[in-house]
Amino acid sequence: MTVSSLCAALAAAEALPIAVIWPDGEPIEAHFHVTEVGRVQRDFVDCGGTVRRVVTCLLQSWVSDDLDHRLTSNKLLKALVQAEPVLRGEDLPVEFEYDACNVVQLKIISAIAEKDRLVIRLGKKQTDCLAKELCVPSPRGAATAGCC
Repeated sequence: MTVSSLCAALAAAEALPIAVIWPDGEPIEAHFHVTEVGRVQRDFVDCGGTVRRVVTCLLQSWVSDDLDHRLTSNKLLKALVQAEPVLRGEDLPVEFEYDACNVVQLKIISAIAEKDRLVIRLGKKQTDCLAKELCVPSPRGAATAGCC
C-alpha cells in the first residue's frame, strides 16, 4: 500500500478508530499511537555487487500505559499530511514499525473501512537474495561463480 492509497482510505473513513492487524490475524493493542512518520532511504550493495536504493514511508508505533488512547483515521491522516515535506511528494510504500521485544517492520497491505473501525492489515517482509543469477546454484546443481 502506498502513501496516497493509505491517505485515500483514511480520508474516506472520517473519524473511525484504527485497528491494526498482524499477519496472523491478531490485532495489536488498540491504544497504540503513531509517534513518527518518516521517509526511510536505504542505500546498499547486494551480494552480486549491484548498488541499490529502497525508499519507504515508515509509521513508527508505540504502546504506552494510556489505555484510553485511540488513534483515529483523521488523526493519522493529519500526521501524514504534516509529513508531506519529509516524504518529498513521493508515493512511497508504507511500512509499520512496532516494538514487540524486538523492533519489527511490516508492510501495510490494506486499509479497509468497516462499520465501526478502519482495519489496517500488515503483511510480512522477507529477506531475499537480489543476485540469484550469480549466487544460486544452476538447475544442473552446479554452483555458479557465487558471491553468497
